[in-house]
Amino acid sequence: MFYRQLLPRVFAVLVAMLTWAAPVYGVSSYAIVQEDGSLRISGNTYRLYGVYIPTTGQTCRNFERPPNCGTYAALALDFKIGVSFVNCEPRKHNDDGTITAYCTVNDEDLSVYLLERGWALALPDAPFEYHALEKIARNRGVGVWGLPVVPRHAH
Repeated sequence: MFYRQLLPRVFAVLVAMLTWAAPVYGVSSYAIVQEDGSLRISGNTYRLYGVYIPTTGQTCRNFERPPNCGTYAALALDFKIGVSFVNCEPRKHNDDGTITAYCTVNDEDLSVYLLERGWALALPDAPFEYHALEKIARNRGVGVWGLPVVPRHAH
């Protein structure tokens, strides 16, 4: 009788211990931000899940020595990451050898970080939250939504 009452409790504790594990990431390491906004981590190139990072002009952070130059999105990512570890959960292996992944720094989604600042666009299959953040950035006129449009001259 005692064992019949004890067995379900022991089983419940074991299940709880097995399911209460820290989140498993595909990679957790330092990252080098590439000019196109991708991340180079442990010899692999990671693209952020759910977003497209448009090509923008280059700018430089002249307060650093040597000055750090790159696209606006790449500089924003580099600033956010700093010296922190990046955690990436792979979602898809792409034909070009890159990996699309959900990446975070200090538990903050890097795709969300770029979307809020207007440096990324939500892809059609991205979560609803990403599309909402893109619309907010567009309405606020930040990032790519605030850059001046240079008209093309007819030749």
